[in-house]
Amino acid sequence: HNNFEYTKRLAVWALSRKKKFVSASSAATYGDGTLGYATDAATTERLRPLNAYGYSKQLFDLWALRQGVLSKLVGIKFFNVFGPNEYHKGEMISVVKIKHDEIARGGPARLFRSVVPGLADGAQARDFIWVGDVVDVMLWLFDNPGVDGLFNLGTGRARTYLDLAHAVCDAAGKPRAVEFIDTPPALREQYQSFTQAPMDRLRAAGYSGQFTPLEDGIRRYVQDYLAAADLYA
Repeated sequence: HNNFEYTKRLAVWALSRKKKFVSASSAATYGDGTLGYATDAATTERLRPLNAYGYSKQLFDLWALRQGVLSKLVGIKFFNVFGPNEYHKGEMISVVKIKHDEIARGGPARLFRSVVPGLADGAQARDFIWVGDVVDVMLWLFDNPGVDGLFNLGTGRARTYLDLAHAVCDAAGKPRAVEFIDTPPALREQYQSFTQAPMDRLRAAGYSGQFTPLEDGIRRYVQDYLAAADLYA
């Protein structure tokens, strides 16, 4: 209801007043990645998300495409965003925050074993993006009202969960300790073992900002926020 019906109502309201509307889509719409990660209309029509969240985001993207209004708004497919002020998100909080908390309690960073034959444990990879880079892109979109359509928002480079866990340990000044655990059965059929955002469309639209390397973003998050007395400082 929130991700489709409510977003649709907001879009109709904004467009009827000739206001720019920016919707939050997701990399979850890409499902298992078999069809790639392109934002063109033909690919968008064929995507099959693996879970209800991705499906709800896909519904709005399809509605905007089929109603012919995608050229009048901006849809952003966020990949794996991490950074400060996400603490209200509960189970949906970033993996960086979860791994930091595990390490801060004195335990190892716990990662899921791979469920893909031939893929090593910890080699599952996502396109992790620092929230400051996300804000920069969104501000650029607001400053460039002529830009419209559906865009990916990641760094363009997938990094492994093992890379992430090691970076969190390093940023926290702890030994690199990782424990692999079984992927819960309920997640196995809907788990994305790889995502990577092609950023060519945003670049072609004129965005020239650089994206923060994973280790640098994690270091800033851990040392400037998670290790601070005030998480919101």
